[in-house]
Formats: sequence, structure tokens, C-alpha cells
Amino acid sequence: MPSAELKHTFRIAAPPEEVFAHLAEPSHYVGLSPLLVAVRDVRRIGETVHYTAVEHFRFLGVLRHDNIIDVTLVAVSDGLPQSAEISGEVRSPGRVHMSYRFTIDHHEDGCVVTDTLHLRTPPGLLRFAASQAGAVQQARARVLTARLVRPA
Repeated sequence: MPSAELKHTFRIAAPPEEVFAHLAEPSHYVGLSPLLVAVRDVRRIGETVHYTAVEHFRFLGVLRHDNIIDVTLVAVSDGLPQSAEISGEVRSPGRVHMSYRFTIDHHEDGCVVTDTLHLRTPPGLLRFAASQAGAVQQARARVLTARLVRPA
């Protein structure tokens, strides 16, 4: 299957523990992606969380499609307060698969987050999936930064 890797690095003026806690909770992803509108059926087994997410897509500005995806999230906090990692897999209808990884590293004024996505799609879908995923990465960085900003 065709594949692509997308990487986005950004800074947040919040400690790694706070960013990790936010990204380790599935319900916090609602609104973190402009497509994600619901999280349900959350099942926890140790550091691994399985859940179902609902994305709203609009085609041609008119047709709405609810994309039901299966998500696995693994949150590893062993390196805190210096670093942590959250990773997982997303399986979407249409055989679109995405693995993801957030690395969270301490920085003098908060932390640096590296958001890495690896997409695998059937032929003909990679460009669309990569453009959607890239837009979500950019939005996620903005929303996460705004959510975790500390008042002066």
C-alpha cells in the first residue's frame, strides 16, 4: 500500500507531565482535531487504551460522512518529568491505516512535542489522506497549545 510520513514539531509553555496527561486521555481528542466529534467505547488495559472515534467529513462542502475509526493509544510515562511518549494505531474504513507517535521532551520554557504520523492507504487515497492528516496536525498543535497555555 502507498505510504507517507508526516512530522510536525512545536513548543508548548506547559510541563511535559501536563501535556502527557492531556494526550493520554481519549476524551481530550474531541476538538483537538477539527474532524473528531466523539469518542466512545473506551477500554483500558494497563498503559493501552482502545476506543472508537467519530470523524465528520464534508465532501464538496455539502455531503457529510461520519467516519467511524478504531483507535489504540499507548501512553508511556517512564521518562517523566524529562520525556514521555504516546503512540498508537488508527484503523479507518476503506483500509486507511495510520500509526502515530507524540514525543514530549522537556524544554527550558515548557516542552517540545513532535507529532509523527505514518499513513498507509489503498492506491488513489494517499494524497487525500495526507492532506487531511497534515491539516489535522497543524490544527492539533494550535488547539493543544491554546488549551494548555498558562495565564500570565
